Parts: sequence; C-alpha cells; structure tokens
Amino acid sequence: MLVIPAIDIYDGKAVRLEKGDMEKRKEYFDNPLDAAKYFQDLGIGRIHIVDLNGAKEGKTTNFKIIEKIVISTALTIEVGGGIRDRERVEGYFNLGVRYAILGTATVKNPSFVKEMLETYPEKIILGIDAKQGYVATEGWYEKSEMTVFDVLAMYDGYKPESVIYTDINRDGMLMGINIDATVELSKKTNFNIIASGGLKGLGDIKILKKSGKIYGCIVGKAFYEGKLDLKEALEIANA
Repeated sequence: MLVIPAIDIYDGKAVRLEKGDMEKRKEYFDNPLDAAKYFQDLGIGRIHIVDLNGAKEGKTTNFKIIEKIVISTALTIEVGGGIRDRERVEGYFNLGVRYAILGTATVKNPSFVKEMLETYPEKIILGIDAKQGYVATEGWYEKSEMTVFDVLAMYDGYKPESVIYTDINRDGMLMGINIDATVELSKKTNFNIIASGGLKGLGDIKILKKSGKIYGCIVGKAFYEGKLDLKEALEIANA
C-alpha cells in the first residue's frame, strides 16, 4: 500500500486546511520544496501536491514552485487543483509530473475527463471529494447532486491510475479516515482507491492495510502536527 504525503500549496507556502476552508489554514513550510526534500530523505517515493489557489481560482498560480519540486527531487509527483483543460494537463506532464488529478471536471466536464483518460491511460487520477456521500466541486465550495457512485459509474471501462476518495468533513480534522466508505468504494468498483481525509495516525494505516483493498493513503495534517511517524507508516504499508 502506498503512503503518499501531501503538500498543499497556497500563496507559495505549504499549508493545511480544515474541511477545505481556505480561511482555516495553517502554514508549515515557507518553501514547499523543503517539505518535498524532507519526504524524499525519509524514503518516500511519491507525493501528492495540490495547488489550492488553482482549485479556488482556476489558475496555475503555483506552477513555478511545482516545477522546482519536479526538477530538484526524484519523487513521483501527482498534482491536482484547477486542472480543467488539456493545456494544463499537458503542461504538467511536459514538466515531468507523473499523474494529473482531475476533480471538478469529473462532474462538470466528463467529456474532457474521458478524452484525457483515453489520451493518457493510467496517468490520470480521478479526485472524488464528498460531503455526506455527494461529490463537491470548485475547491469544495459547491456540492453537486451526484453521489460518489454516480460519478464513478460514468468512468466505468476507463483506466485512471487511481481514484482519490476524500471525505471533506474529516479532512484536516484528525478524526480518522472514513474507513467504511473507503473500503466499500474499493469493493464496489474496479478502480484503485486512495484513501484521503482525516488520517489521524498509524491506527488508520494498519486498518487500511489489513483490509487488503486499498491502493494507498494520503498523509497530511497527522504528519505535520507530529502525530504520525512516516517511517513507521511506510513499514506498516510495505509489510
């Protein structure tokens, strides 16, 4: 099982939010590259980067910072946040980003997402962010009328690299991953499911690993607040 540390970038700094609220953010690194290098030194192979300005404004405000991380590390990098057209997808791939995460577009522009899945099989990640089971879009500011299963049903037969499932109400709250919903998703779909939102410690890692169904998990605030040892998490995930 993959352990994927998150670097959320807002106005050029590495931050964490509470329930996706931009007003409830805490800065952890002035330079996100320092965070990326730290993760690499710990033996991490893959990181999850979100351009929060991009998610909110639809602009690649932090592109240059992400470029520095790609150039300066050997990490496998997945990037999301405001990726809503082909030019942006190709821009990230040309930069050396391995995977592009499509979130809002999965609901609002499925034809584009399907085109990208056909053009770049196994390089596109579907980002499914949910509140009470319904998918949210536009940096989590809008709640759609579609359930998680409704959205994923549109992509049956396509080959995303994975699906990141985030329970927004838990994200940044250290409440623990929504284990039941995440495992159910992995059982009822044919996609690789990456758990996200609220991971609180090694206990979550152990349960996800034991389920035998989860492809990976994203680690955020638990690490930044010193509640999770990444080396121990890797040992558990790789056992």
